[in-house]
Amino acid sequence: MGLTLVVAIKQSCDGCRDFIFSDLNELPDVPVLILSATGDNNGEWTGSLQQVIVAPQLLSDLDIRWPPFYVLIDPEQRLVVTEGVVFGPAQVASEIGSFLLSR
Repeated sequence: MGLTLVVAIKQSCDGCRDFIFSDLNELPDVPVLILSATGDNNGEWTGSLQQVIVAPQLLSDLDIRWPPFYVLIDPEQRLVVTEGVVFGPAQVASEIGSFLLSR
């Protein structure tokens, strides 16, 4: 298993909606795991193209406290490669691209 992109989202977040309603064509070379600490109580994610997994414990384990946030991890080495704030798929792809190429 190679690098994995973990994206933490929340409700009422424009960048989060942009991410989950995208086909993520900008991120073809990395598995993407989209997490939320809470469910979609308001139906904002209905019809999204990406699955959102409700996993508050995993977000806590990764010390992700304030979505929208991403963490590029190397699960084999148990290493955080890079992290940042989510504004959309193209922005995240741009920020992690050099890390994907160097592996």
